[in-house]
Amino acid sequence: MDVTQYTPGIKDVPAIFFYLLIAVVIHAIIQEYLLDKANKKLHLSKIKHAKFDESGQLLSFYLISLFWAGDILMKENMFSVASLWDGYPHNSMTYMFKFFFIIQIAYWLHIFPELYFQKVKKEDMPAKIQYACLYLAFIVPAYMMRFTRVCLVLLFIHYAVEAVYHTCRILSYLEKSSLAQKIFKLGDMMFVLGRLGSVILAVLTFWYGLAKMPLEQQVLDLATGNFNTGLIRLNCLIAVCALQAFLMYKFIIFQVSCFSV
Repeated sequence: MDVTQYTPGIKDVPAIFFYLLIAVVIHAIIQEYLLDKANKKLHLSKIKHAKFDESGQLLSFYLISLFWAGDILMKENMFSVASLWDGYPHNSMTYMFKFFFIIQIAYWLHIFPELYFQKVKKEDMPAKIQYACLYLAFIVPAYMMRFTRVCLVLLFIHYAVEAVYHTCRILSYLEKSSLAQKIFKLGDMMFVLGRLGSVILAVLTFWYGLAKMPLEQQVLDLATGNFNTGLIRLNCLIAVCALQAFLMYKFIIFQVSCFSV
């Protein structure tokens, strides 16, 4: 049976805007029917209340994205590293593959109106804006330049690490400190391995895999969606490595501050 294939394009903008609105509605539902009820029982301070809500919202999104990405990896048979670059440019996507990226972009864009709806304090806004912009700065170009396969795997690794972290933070607020501490140690190990794994995959894809394609295919061709040029590959590799270095730096600073306390 023939499967309909989809490509990125300007017509995605209305779809992204629509699902942005859906994300705002779902955010409100999770907040009202799950997180607010839990907060009433926990009697948290305002600071912990805000962090608990943030972790609850993000954990919900990360878990859904993890199961979704894992399902795509299995259905697309992307268990070989070579599948990240074989057949590039990856113009054709199944409906669920394309929908995954539409939802990713819509979710991180919905963070901005949520700053208003959640009445976030001005001093808390920069951090939220920063991580939303970082996600968009990597997901949108990867989607438009047809690097969706490597982006999917990198997101899967990153979301797995983040899901463990936010699970630990929620457990600590639920007064499950002993369990939270054990999982935090697992999360720390996963964080380091995740950063290392992301760098290795980026190097294999942009420095090795795409570079070994025939020279006549290493051209910038907007009509066919081919962005496989040396300059673009180098910038993508630098961007991924720089992000992993930044995250590792923040991680080390956090660990040092905890150790010094």
